[in-house]
Amino acid sequence: MYTERQILPDNKAENRALLDLLKSFELTFSGNIDYTMGIFDGDRLIATGSLSGRVLRNIAVDSEYQGQKLTHRILAHLMAEGDRRSLPGYQIFTKPEKVPVFERDGFTCVAKAEPYAALLERGHDGIQDFLARTKELVGEPAGPVRGALVMNCNPFTRGHLALIEYTASQCDDVILFVVQEDRSTFPFADRLELVRKGTAHLPNVHVVSGGDYIISNATFPTYFIKGTEALDAQTKLDATVFAECIAPALGITVRFVGEEPTDGTTQAYNTALAKVLPMNQMDFQIIPRKKDGDNIISASKVRKALAEDNWDLVKDFVPPTTLEYLQSERGAKIIQKIKDLQGAPHT
Repeated sequence: MYTERQILPDNKAENRALLDLLKSFELTFSGNIDYTMGIFDGDRLIATGSLSGRVLRNIAVDSEYQGQKLTHRILAHLMAEGDRRSLPGYQIFTKPEKVPVFERDGFTCVAKAEPYAALLERGHDGIQDFLARTKELVGEPAGPVRGALVMNCNPFTRGHLALIEYTASQCDDVILFVVQEDRSTFPFADRLELVRKGTAHLPNVHVVSGGDYIISNATFPTYFIKGTEALDAQTKLDATVFAECIAPALGITVRFVGEEPTDGTTQAYNTALAKVLPMNQMDFQIIPRKKDGDNIISASKVRKALAEDNWDLVKDFVPPTTLEYLQSERGAKIIQKIKDLQGAPHT
């Protein structure tokens, strides 16, 4: 008789078995994991799955034990734990050929990015709910050209503002999605506020959350874990969800991105967008990055300047609304966090 139980982080033997089982399916244990379970035949780990937010991931069943409905047991166990945590619904990132397995357990396929990956979901607060909320905020397109931007803004800089102002000048209106995933130095609520204040002078720009469907833990987890594998799968899946689900529902006709000369993850994402969007009758434009003299403006340079108390560079790189925030009590707490992360002394 098989037994189910949580695999605790401090159980070295079970975690070694877990990593070995995942490796046999070309899966890894990277990223934010909230809960992991295992199914055991005696002391042998024969199946596993993890919960990361509302995403069910790392689901694997030893090849010797397949065909015994163990995937169903994994899903039931993880969703029971999710229900205990009051999660409204669940998402699964998997390979396209595995879609029927999860559909039999009540999941609905949101999008497939052949041959790499697929996104499925089950429960409340799904993509249709996200689209309905967003449409209520942005309304119908103001004309034939509705643009879209996706930004993390960690924090909001003059470079971001220049890209938004250019996009606004090229479109009847623009939907600016701020990445909701709260895994950046600056909290999502603060980033959203900074973007809204910094673009208040642009009446045709709608600033909204990217929710769980744009550069999220479900569609693009390695965006937040630089240098990890599965990049092709995740960039193409995120681009496909946007092109096939989000853009048509909201009337988006063109997506703009900033040029990315150095970050490999963002370069790969832009490449995926350039391939996927035109296949779905959407335009795609890459805009050169704004410079301050010969210096490219970036959020990472702002964070580095904050860690070093280089306020001259900060003042050159951020708009007044961001500067006001950084000089506030809330901003001071984030700056200290940046210094702690970089090993800078307290000041």
